[in-house]
Amino acid sequence: MRKLEPREKKAVMILSVFLALSAIVFAYEFWPAGTPAVAEASAQSVPQMEQRLARVREIAATVPGKQEILKKVAADLETREKGLIRAETAPQAQAQVVTILRDLAASESLTLRNYELGAITAFGDDYGAVNVSIQVECRIEQLLNFLAALAARPELIATRDLRVLAGDPKQKTLNVRITVAGLVPKSLGPKKGA
Repeated sequence: MRKLEPREKKAVMILSVFLALSAIVFAYEFWPAGTPAVAEASAQSVPQMEQRLARVREIAATVPGKQEILKKVAADLETREKGLIRAETAPQAQAQVVTILRDLAASESLTLRNYELGAITAFGDDYGAVNVSIQVECRIEQLLNFLAALAARPELIATRDLRVLAGDPKQKTLNVRITVAGLVPKSLGPKKGA
């Protein structure tokens, strides 16, 4: 066994003094007293106690109604949150939004010229928003059908930005850039202080 250095000896001495003081404080504060404490009589009169009892009964009578409201609100929240983009990581959530946009574009005979993954932003206190931008060249009716199909999706996704520029005037096409946001749980959103 090695010898302790003077610095270590001082640390052991300070630790032992601290433990002794802690034991004394613990014994004084938490050790049971020799005689049990006598309960003090209430200073309130009988009519005051009856009024207090009536108030407590009124409050207790409202509890079942509040529990019923809580159950309805929880069920409504669960129904609404079914549309959240569920993924383990933020890039997986972005990939899901890109897949949704590709499927919608294919159903409207649109070809995505480009897509861009944006930053994940906070959406209120409880959610995050996955942002994806796409660029397409299409006719106006294709754009309207695409936007209607996007709004009809069960997922909580919506357009965040829409830029429309003139494309080919002979074919009556438009150059469109659409930024879509999909809601994700707070766990995938940006971290505080980051």
